Amino acid sequence: MAIIRKLNGIAPKIGKNCFIAENAAIIGDVEIGDDCSIWYGAVLRGDVNPIRIGNRVNIQDGAVLHTLHKKSVVEIGDDVSVGHNAIVHGAYVGSNVLVGMGAILMDNSIIPDNTIIAAGAVILSNAKLEPGVYAGVPAKKVKDGSPEIGQSAKSNAAGYMKYKEWFLNSYEEE
Repeated sequence: MAIIRKLNGIAPKIGKNCFIAENAAIIGDVEIGDDCSIWYGAVLRGDVNPIRIGNRVNIQDGAVLHTLHKKSVVEIGDDVSVGHNAIVHGAYVGSNVLVGMGAILMDNSIIPDNTIIAAGAVILSNAKLEPGVYAGVPAKKVKDGSPEIGQSAKSNAAGYMKYKEWFLNSYEEE
């Protein structure tokens, strides 16, 4: 069973039709929208500031969401994928965004709608990106934004809606 823990009088709020893996940890001031999936080994630690997640978001295996005490919050829009082992530390992430595997988003960075952050990319603190594709350490824009980029990110999140249903349905059958 997942660790879903109240801290300092604040309990996590989880929307409807969500899949939470048995070894995920969701602690404190965390709000998760509807139709989300929080995968194996993911940690959402809302102990020092809030974490807010929209609808149809997937936080993949080993990802960590955290904030800087009284200085940053995590806000994630709708239809977002946060890849395996990614770190979102006090960043704003818009809608239709793909955060690649192992990417790091630092405090007070702003990732706009319709953006892809490549695997392993590092977005520095206070960076304010424009829509597009970003890669590297530190990350730089490698492709300008387009409707296709936003659709690609949204399609990735839609795939995870299907996977989430597999896991929810398999529990009902047991």
